[in-house]
Amino acid sequence: MAWDASRTVPWGRLVREWLVYVAVMAIVFVLFLRDTVTTGSIVGLFASLPMYLIAGYVLAKFGYQRKTLRDLKSVARTTQTSSSSSTSSPVRSKPARTSRTSTGPSQHRPNNKRKRR
Repeated sequence: MAWDASRTVPWGRLVREWLVYVAVMAIVFVLFLRDTVTTGSIVGLFASLPMYLIAGYVLAKFGYQRKTLRDLKSVARTTQTSSSSSTSSPVRSKPARTSRTSTGPSQHRPNNKRKRR
């Protein structure tokens, strides 16, 4: 898609996603990187906000819009209902007859009786 200056940018969603990222990274810092966390790490974490917002702004102006969790659930629900309805009524046709599937004389098997000695 081309750049469109009239497209809206979901600022609230971008900030919420960044806050989730900061929360997850803070937990990682506390649990796993406790000894190696420096002031630079914390400053870098907060410096990612403007970079994330700029990237989100550019993508939104180009028309990129990620699906929400609600959208993904509704798509999954519709595909689930359509697949369950299609499995209940098969639409498969019978294959063409061949020499192995025909009921002609070649398929008649003689009655094998035990031969007495």
